[in-house]
Amino acid sequence: MMFRIVDWLAPLTLLLAACQQAPEEAAPPAQRVAFAADNRALNAPLASPDTSEARWAVDESGQAIHFADEGAERPLLSLDCRLSEQPPQMRIIRHVRSRPGQGALLPVIGNGMIARFLVDATLQQGEWRWEGAVEAADPMLDVFTGPRPITATLPGGGMLEIAGSRIPGEFITWCRAGGDVMEAEAEEEEEAAAEEAPRAEPTGADEAAARRAPAR
Repeated sequence: MMFRIVDWLAPLTLLLAACQQAPEEAAPPAQRVAFAADNRALNAPLASPDTSEARWAVDESGQAIHFADEGAERPLLSLDCRLSEQPPQMRIIRHVRSRPGQGALLPVIGNGMIARFLVDATLQQGEWRWEGAVEAADPMLDVFTGPRPITATLPGGGMLEIAGSRIPGEFITWCRAGGDVMEAEAEEEEEAAAEEAPRAEPTGADEAAARRAPAR
């Protein structure tokens, strides 16, 4: 019996000795990730953009308008009419960075009123942006319908100074009515072209014709 116990213990003793002699592997060096710096950069408030050259324009689809600088890759603010929803919905989109799960109020001030739109971080077309929705008939949208300048301020995203225009008012009326032809954009372009066109100097023939014209 003693020989059997020794025969059984001998391999176990050798195995324990081998384990004790095995070199310990060095732990990999710790890596420090600058999460704090990245978070500070993402949370840093943005400066208000220069909107002196920005204008409203109708989207190619005809169902949205954008406030943007000419030739810009993306607009600053958009109004998107969803006629397929009943009743029609208007989406207010502020094109500035957002993060998943965030929400904010977007106050729009002007035309004698203050409207506060609830917007949430939304991923659309690969862009994290701020987006909210109200019924097209919501009286808060009247802040866009007047001819006076307005401001739209997003906490941490700067303030937009938006020049007065008839385009938003006609677009909202169009959306509320379920879709009518909009003419404000074409009219404003014609007026701008007329203001920029040089005035022709009167010629001698014009002056002579004016003198011959009978007085009324």
